[in-house]
Amino acid sequence: MGNRFDLGVVAENAAEAKEGLTEAVLEIKRIEGLLTTFNESSQTYLINENAGISPVEVDQEVFDLITRAQKISRLTQGAFDLSYGSLDKRFWNFDQQMTELPSRKKMAESVRLIDYQAIELDTENRTVFLRNKGMRIGFGGIGKGYAADQAKKRLKQLGFLHGVVNASGDMSAWGMNEQGMPWKVAIVDPDNPNQTVADFDLTNAAVATSGNYEKFVLIDGKKYSHTINPKTGFPIQGIKSVSVFAPMAELADALTTPIAVMGVEVGLDLVNQLNGIFCVIIDDDNRVYQSNKIVESLV
Repeated sequence: MGNRFDLGVVAENAAEAKEGLTEAVLEIKRIEGLLTTFNESSQTYLINENAGISPVEVDQEVFDLITRAQKISRLTQGAFDLSYGSLDKRFWNFDQQMTELPSRKKMAESVRLIDYQAIELDTENRTVFLRNKGMRIGFGGIGKGYAADQAKKRLKQLGFLHGVVNASGDMSAWGMNEQGMPWKVAIVDPDNPNQTVADFDLTNAAVATSGNYEKFVLIDGKKYSHTINPKTGFPIQGIKSVSVFAPMAELADALTTPIAVMGVEVGLDLVNQLNGIFCVIIDDDNRVYQSNKIVESLV
């Protein structure tokens, strides 16, 4: 899925663990096949190819995931938007060849197709239709969290009572580690990823982190991260890192970007209204913010 996955289970022997982990990896690959935009046989590819033309029938699993994503879009007033895939990737490739910002005129033209309200879902026929030609959806903001949850689900089905799945910062843990202690998760310093600013116990829960230290480009001495505001097409400013704790990795994954887009005050206000959701935000001045009752709930 373009990301590194690390999986671990507590088992009686290595052979048993390897067999289970292999099954989990196969599950991740299956999900990648459904959600990738690069394979012409994937349902996501077909949805995009038929934008503005006709609805596409999809598996119930894909339909349900898009339905849940749309709920996040409405909750965040579009700060999370599956149709961010409409953004022309030539504008933000985050490599060493990028030396100047795209023009605001070009960006305004590029984001005109980003509109979650133009994603039409037909429950009866189980179809997805992108109303405007040229629209594209992508699961970069929710897919790896969903894959982590499904890998965990498969391992639990196989009888593993303790384990962890880490999808490049989206971590889902259950049970205890091999010492019989809760799994640990650390939030790193965005300016020094080898240092941590906080750590928490994590069991039967998930956490996702998005930070500007993961993928970025420096232009005229200023850092521009890979977290894009879908309403402007430009990278967000003011926040270096967002970590979201939730019951499921999918939800944690889906909330990191919109919280960063909304900013510290509005993001914290949103999280404080959601049951079982907590977050830690680090702003550009290295100030650390926590949502209400995070320590009491997680430690």
